[in-house]
Amino acid sequence: MSQSPIYLDINNNKSVITALKAGEEKVFDVVYRHYFRRLCAFCSQYVSEQEEIEEIVQETMMWLWENRCTLMEDLTLKTLLFTIVKNKALNRLSHFEIKRKVHQEIVDKYDSELNNPDFYLSDELFRLYEEALKRLPKEYLEAYEMNRNQHLTHKEIAEKLNVSPQTINYRIGQALKLLRVALKDYLPLFILIFGPNFFEQS
Repeated sequence: MSQSPIYLDINNNKSVITALKAGEEKVFDVVYRHYFRRLCAFCSQYVSEQEEIEEIVQETMMWLWENRCTLMEDLTLKTLLFTIVKNKALNRLSHFEIKRKVHQEIVDKYDSELNNPDFYLSDELFRLYEEALKRLPKEYLEAYEMNRNQHLTHKEIAEKLNVSPQTINYRIGQALKLLRVALKDYLPLFILIFGPNFFEQS
């Protein structure tokens, strides 16, 4: 006797993510079928080749399954999936002018949706990041922000703070280490959205 089809309220974000984190493959199948064509349609605004479009969406869905344990229940699944597809599609466009032109076309076409703060996963990640920054020791935070925000070299920071460049190198390294520990559950998301060098020393 065949099994009854699974019932799932796809709009109940918390229950869907809870099921995914628990490894419910049937729930993943429902999510896959629900979003696949929608994501392909969205991706087609960036990429023209159908084969490449489907590859990007499939990569996105596989990323979702492989990294399901890092999902945050207070983020919508739609936000996550559309953001990943957007970033993967833009990463395929190697020429800067093409990327700029296509990105602007998408912003114009989807202005109301893309400018909705609820749409961007990066907003929530930055909130978590800023909270982690606040917990850093003062001297670590000072050196880290002078490097990241003011784009000063270790030598320039050392001169301003009247310490050695080695001391600045240590402080920034420790700041990054503490940030990676504090945000360890979300590192795959940070790397995906902001790039692999986000938590690397510059």
